[in-house]
Amino acid sequence: MTATVQNSAEGQAVDAAAPPVLEVRGATKLFGPVKALNGVDLRLEQGQVLGLLGDNGAGKSTLIKAITGVHAIDSGEILIDGRPAKIRTPNDARSHGIEAVYQDLALFDNLGIVNNLYLGHELTKPRRFRALGWLDKKAMEEDARRRLDTLQVHLPSFGASVGLMSGGQRQAVAVARAVAFANRVLILDEPTAALGLRETRNVLNTIKELPGKFGISIILISHNMDHVVEVCDRAMVLRQGGVVGEVEPTEDTMEEMVAMIVGARKKEEG
Repeated sequence: MTATVQNSAEGQAVDAAAPPVLEVRGATKLFGPVKALNGVDLRLEQGQVLGLLGDNGAGKSTLIKAITGVHAIDSGEILIDGRPAKIRTPNDARSHGIEAVYQDLALFDNLGIVNNLYLGHELTKPRRFRALGWLDKKAMEEDARRRLDTLQVHLPSFGASVGLMSGGQRQAVAVARAVAFANRVLILDEPTAALGLRETRNVLNTIKELPGKFGISIILISHNMDHVVEVCDRAMVLRQGGVVGEVEPTEDTMEEMVAMIVGARKKEEG
């Protein structure tokens, strides 16, 4: 009999015998004399929300940029569904269903919602001649509305330029774009930074719903321990390019997480 476990997203059952959706083994990355990553291991299970924690300079950004193909690791390997994957460019990562939303959101302020969502992924007709076809604006708008409705995102003006939207609305568009093309892993880098209380609540609710609605696994980078406790199944702490430890985020383990982040707890051996 195959064992199953429950994750926190919608009580979704996960096959405990299945390989991780994403695994990083012994990742090392050098920038000149600086070792940004020092033998980092990471496991992300199906439908799981993993908190990636650490102070500035801990190696979080380098790790996620390696996973998304922005930086190639010098040694180690990345596996997708238990199979080695060569991720050397962002397109390599996207081909494996990995998308990221960075702090700067990477949106084009002069474009509207639909154009931002489908930039580089435009729908055309006839679709079998994508390079030669005409843009199917109606299909893109209908699909964009459906995706935003599924994420419970309601924008006052669907045709407005993204630059005229609030921070929370812009964040929602960025998340919707990533969800549209991520079928395995979504990486969110400080998604609630600089947002108001209402907008933050919408983003947190979206994070909790994505694994159950879309089967997407999530890596969340955040300095907010309350948010980590609320939405994450596991938390992994980096410090000075190495893994300090992992913990199940709860109110009771919050102090332990902070201690690992600031270096009050020594790196685990083994």
